[in-house]
Amino acid sequence: MIKLIIINGPNLNLLGKREPNIYGSNTFTEFLDKVKEKYSNIVLEYYQSNIEGELITKLHEVGYSYDGIILNAAAYTHTSIGIGDAVKAINTPVVEVHISNTMSRETFRHQSYISTNAKGVILGFGLQSYELAIQSFIKE
Repeated sequence: MIKLIIINGPNLNLLGKREPNIYGSNTFTEFLDKVKEKYSNIVLEYYQSNIEGELITKLHEVGYSYDGIILNAAAYTHTSIGIGDAVKAINTPVVEVHISNTMSRETFRHQSYISTNAKGVILGFGLQSYELAIQSFIKE
């Protein structure tokens, strides 16, 4: 059985409340429940933290034993060399995900310290970006 984990970074615990014009009005828990039901043939875990070091620690923890990591490091994508280095250091493939199209937003969001070491990048498809990432691991 495929074992995946979704790791979300800062402020993504506010989905459904935060800037619904950009991020939508569904909470991540509502979305995750539906996805787990749809993909009941895989193990799908979830972790969220607003703290950079906790995200790095989680990457280290799962980076040698899971089949895939779906990472939305949120604002840390554009600022954290440490998270980028953690992705580079682990064996588990990582798909970088963003709900919004970061390339159509502020210029500072065009830089990613994760992309160069990721299996792939999915952005701009709302919460469906996560499902596309799941599918990328299933169809390998």
